[in-house]
Amino acid sequence: MSAETDSNSKTVAGNGGGQGGQTDFEAETGQVSNRLTPAGPEARNSGKLVGRWLSIGIVASAAALGLTVLFKTNYHPRTDDAAVLANYIGIAPQVEGPVVRLPLQDNQFVHKGELLFEIDDRAYQYALEKALSDQAALEGQIEDETRRIAALKSAVSVSEANIHSAEADVTTAEQGVTRAQAEWAYAITNLHRLEPLLATRAVSADDVDKANTSVITTRQALQQAQSQLTLAQTRLKSSQAQHEQAVNAVTTLEPLINQRGAKEAAVKKARYDLDNCKVCAPFDARVTNLTISEGAYAHVGQQMFILIDARRWWAVANFREGQLEHIKQGMRADIYVMSKPGHPFCGIVESISFGVTPNADVIGTFQGGLPDVQRTLNWVHLASRYPVRVRVEKPDPELFRISESAVVIIRGR
Repeated sequence: MSAETDSNSKTVAGNGGGQGGQTDFEAETGQVSNRLTPAGPEARNSGKLVGRWLSIGIVASAAALGLTVLFKTNYHPRTDDAAVLANYIGIAPQVEGPVVRLPLQDNQFVHKGELLFEIDDRAYQYALEKALSDQAALEGQIEDETRRIAALKSAVSVSEANIHSAEADVTTAEQGVTRAQAEWAYAITNLHRLEPLLATRAVSADDVDKANTSVITTRQALQQAQSQLTLAQTRLKSSQAQHEQAVNAVTTLEPLINQRGAKEAAVKKARYDLDNCKVCAPFDARVTNLTISEGAYAHVGQQMFILIDARRWWAVANFREGQLEHIKQGMRADIYVMSKPGHPFCGIVESISFGVTPNADVIGTFQGGLPDVQRTLNWVHLASRYPVRVRVEKPDPELFRISESAVVIIRGR
């Protein structure tokens, strides 16, 4: 033990002597050597303080970042479960026939009013000409019938005039009969007055003969007047019969006039079919699924290709039900499409869905009888997603495609 202590003491002394000698060397040469010296208590405390503040800063930054993400997630919902959508229609002809013009290519952009295809219109042109001819023939029949009815009405007027004339003749004949009866009665009375006077020779035989002759003459005049009255009455009855016949012969134009509507409708239908031989774009659109060529036979109502409405585009985004309370109609949104992910498109929330197809595994099925409820236990409850339709304000017609993947971020008002 004493030997080891002495050895250690010598070693320490030797080290101390070495250091003393090096210091003298440095003093003589004027050089300073870099020697590590142990840090003091103040330096160690300063390092611990810096480390503590650095840890606090990291934790605070992480908390702030988490709160920011939570705020944006709740008040600015975001989803990549979205797709681009547009309205589209199937183009089908309203008339049938061979296609004679088809100035289109698949995926071509067409403007409103631009010709899509044309069907052979010769048969429909002939149908229109026939309908116009039938209409003109009907108008000719109406004119002829109008003239014939006018003639019949004129005959009625003539028969009415004949009746008036016959009535006047009957009246005159009746007056003549009355006058002849009066003259005949006067002649008889005069004869009866003169005959007693012949015995007293107050009158001559010639006077009695003249009176007798007057009776005969007036009787003949009466008979002639009665014959004229009978003839006038016969003419009156004949005129009345002719008038009745003329009135019954007069017809109306209603049967022909009632046909005008049908003829006019036939002309409109023929012209409508002729106009439909040329089919034009109803709006600015993109042609797709074009698989026919000129010469194909078009059938009524049979779809020939698809037109995608290029005027309005939407992004249909499926948001979780917990996010819907922060989404309102009219809010602005940013839309990113996968074909150009670095460029945001502005949009406006147009509508929020109120229903999706129920999950049969959760609520069962609704059929006849009692509800069919599945006996399952879901440890993880998944939130339902509802489509939110966001209208794109300035869509790029060369970029947007139906069912294109998209990302939607709600920005608020």
